[in-house]
Amino acid sequence: MKQGELKLDGIDKMILNRLMVDARTPILSIAREIGISGAAIHQRLRKLEASGLISGSKFVINPKVLGFKTLAFVGIFLDSSSKYREAIKRMQDIDEVIESHYTTGNYAIFVKILCRDNEHLMQVLNHQIQNIKGVARTETFISLDQQIDRQIKI
Repeated sequence: MKQGELKLDGIDKMILNRLMVDARTPILSIAREIGISGAAIHQRLRKLEASGLISGSKFVINPKVLGFKTLAFVGIFLDSSSKYREAIKRMQDIDEVIESHYTTGNYAIFVKILCRDNEHLMQVLNHQIQNIKGVARTETFISLDQQIDRQIKI
């Protein structure tokens, strides 16, 4: 199935919207709400998983509870685009790097980093990321507050 071909009906959308709010919502509760059987919901979810629309479910951890209070975005300049794969491979070993993107524009790589505080961030930048072979320099943006956190609307 090509991307963009999947057609969702109203029932699919109701199921997905309910589970996107809380993935632990009991299927039977959704079934009663929508007016179809739990088995029908399971069948629809299997179809949506097989299509690639649903790629899993996960618990969302609040990093602040664990003491991770500094969120930063780092633009990484490489001295050569051929260093991309090796740089990403090395960044996968840095636990504080929680997202990475290969981008157009000024940066070759844009990463999202979670640290305990600014000092911890400085250690990650100076002793880990900037020591990766091929990293020419970095530009860091510290997030002061997150106002929007959502998935695409269905």
